[in-house]
Amino acid sequence: MKPVTIALLAVCVAVWVSIEALTAAGSCESLSALKLPDTAITMAQSVAAGGFSSPAAGGGGQAFSTLPAFCRVAATITPTPDSDINVEVWLPASGWNGKYQAVGNGGWAGSLAYAAMARALRGGYATSSTDTGHTGGSASFALGHPEKLIDYAYRSVHEMTVKSKAVATAFYGTGATRSYFNGCSTGGRQALVEAQRFPNDFDGIVSGAAANPKSGLDAWRIWMTQAMLKNQASFIPQEKHRVIHQAVLDACDGLDGVKDGLIENPTRCRFDPAVLACRGADGPSCLTAAQLEAAKVVMSPVKNRHTGELIFPGFEPGTELGWTRMLSGPDPYVNALEQFKYIVFKDPKWDWRTFDLERDLAAAEKAGQDTLAAVDPNLTAFAQHGGKLIMYHGWSDPSIAPQASVNFYTRALPATKAPTRGSTWLRLYMVPGMGHCGGGDGPDTFDIMRALDSWVDRGTLPQRIEASKITAGKVIRTRPLCPYPQVARYTGTGSIDEAANFTCVAPRSGLRPRSAS
Repeated sequence: MKPVTIALLAVCVAVWVSIEALTAAGSCESLSALKLPDTAITMAQSVAAGGFSSPAAGGGGQAFSTLPAFCRVAATITPTPDSDINVEVWLPASGWNGKYQAVGNGGWAGSLAYAAMARALRGGYATSSTDTGHTGGSASFALGHPEKLIDYAYRSVHEMTVKSKAVATAFYGTGATRSYFNGCSTGGRQALVEAQRFPNDFDGIVSGAAANPKSGLDAWRIWMTQAMLKNQASFIPQEKHRVIHQAVLDACDGLDGVKDGLIENPTRCRFDPAVLACRGADGPSCLTAAQLEAAKVVMSPVKNRHTGELIFPGFEPGTELGWTRMLSGPDPYVNALEQFKYIVFKDPKWDWRTFDLERDLAAAEKAGQDTLAAVDPNLTAFAQHGGKLIMYHGWSDPSIAPQASVNFYTRALPATKAPTRGSTWLRLYMVPGMGHCGGGDGPDTFDIMRALDSWVDRGTLPQRIEASKITAGKVIRTRPLCPYPQVARYTGTGSIDEAANFTCVAPRSGLRPRSAS
């Protein structure tokens, strides 16, 4: 056959393949007729570039002016008669990277995570989010509705994932080449639950500041509140939080070799709030005996008083500026309070002042069986199918004690059988100075999804990840995030605000991270 003929044939084949792909794919509006099990498509509409504004419940009517054009699909999934799981799937109109990224929720969910979807869409991903089966950020939905609790706990994310993949296939005419999950806080817990319960849903998962184990987390939150609010004398006013924080920095900021207002590895910090004890009358720069007692509870792990078993780790040194979030009163942090009101005791009038640590934690663990129970660290099925998991947590998290992520990581490694001897499937990055899923004094802006995608798609094991601190739109500091247990160490030359002047090294000999127990 002549070369010209071969070339012409190749062109014809290419055109035919393109026509086949276009024929297989559907228009956005045509997706309204898509039939999926237990699913009703309630909307399928094309959205022009910059033409989306989120509903008030999902973002206060905020405009997303930089979003590219996309196909917006809304659906309601009803796996049980009492289920009402709302989801949205966003599909790039052009420039799709061929991949799918589901995003997680916060707190008790109850709304779609539009901001997280927007980030995924800008990255070229098809993306989706769910309200987990109810409206509003309260746990009251669970009262008298056990199926809705199951939807919140795990079923909604799995159902969303299965249906979203089908929607993407119908729209593009081909399935996603890679599927990812990205969540923080409750979303971090959703991430771990997916890896444990539905190991084949995703090729890669990001779990940030996971709210796990849920029962221990909320028992710890109420335990701290009882210590802080048991009487007026024990309450530590907000202005003293800064005093404690400065004392912590004075004691521990330089342990990593550089004084920068951050504690690289708080587990090396041996801070005793007794150094702030008032020598006489109460004052703005000291702690009374009652306040000292409360501070020690907050900064210590909570344990079963009968067995000594760890229930939940305490706040690390460096979190003090965020204590107000959960310890300002007059009641415990609402997420914790509502678990015991609506799920554990099924009594909206339950009085947290009657809380008994061992008795009520046992009740919470019993109530959470098959729903909010601690995630099993044995993720063998996920690892065996080639799944990759990246965890991260801010060392200054004021909502979830950061050591909880370290504990899960150190348990998951021996509990999980890797695909091959010595292969890596799990990474943890602890972020100095970062608050809950972001914020704080530390570098809190980093592209964790790029690291995950490179690991899954190209086999590039994520090493150091560069993070930035951005203030008023300007990068004021960069710092490497190192895979745990490595830490960032200053080389001794150059600016301490530039990541290039730090290396990731193992913890210093003889100074291993302290035990959480």
